[in-house]
Amino acid sequence: MGKESVDVLIEGGKATAAPPLGPALGPLGVNIGKVVADINKKTESFKGMQVPVKVTVDSSTKEYEITVGTPPASALIKKEAGIEKGAANPKTEKVADLSVEQIIKIAKMKEDALLGKNLKQKVKEVIGTCQAMGVLVEGMIAHDAINAVNEGKFDAEIKAEKTELTVEEKKKLDEERKKLQEELKVRKDEFMTKAKNILASLEGKPSSEKRKKLEEAEIPAPIIQELVPAEKEEKGKK
Repeated sequence: MGKESVDVLIEGGKATAAPPLGPALGPLGVNIGKVVADINKKTESFKGMQVPVKVTVDSSTKEYEITVGTPPASALIKKEAGIEKGAANPKTEKVADLSVEQIIKIAKMKEDALLGKNLKQKVKEVIGTCQAMGVLVEGMIAHDAINAVNEGKFDAEIKAEKTELTVEEKKKLDEERKKLQEELKVRKDEFMTKAKNILASLEGKPSSEKRKKLEEAEIPAPIIQELVPAEKEEKGKK
């Protein structure tokens, strides 16, 4: 015989045998209590989030497979970092700093979708996504963080599958985030001053030339978008 599947939406770690899951699994002849327990174990990292779950049952053997759907890793990184979007230019902008525990948490959330054979490899995959978003890990750029993982710096946390911070660790992370935000503001002000000086030297030049010069000076895209249109509007008023 073939396979049958049940698709449900449950709150992470809080599946029950009540509808819609229990009645849907009943006719398939599986141990509902065990399926529910396995689902909760697989989704415990999604507490407070609605998670799509698919249970595929072999009709003849009653063996089952649980597949947990998750948001993209980038969305989970933004949620953990408390940011709305990644950096426009990851090479020059750093918008957040995550702890290795948060990276492990995301890797566990995405374990069914990541290619790594073990948690350590999956952690490195998540760090790779951080690189494309301008997100630091333990104060390090992604390349250095991956090297630290390879060198075994976080082996204890990964082996323990540590996903929560102690009160002291959380306090330290909050302080580092505050410091990073202050540094980002200073950096933005520096870019803004540099960009305005460049624009002042290009008074009367076409917008395309101004944008080109700003890009060559590695001014972040959001600042270019903000200043060049404003420059055009000012000229229109003269």
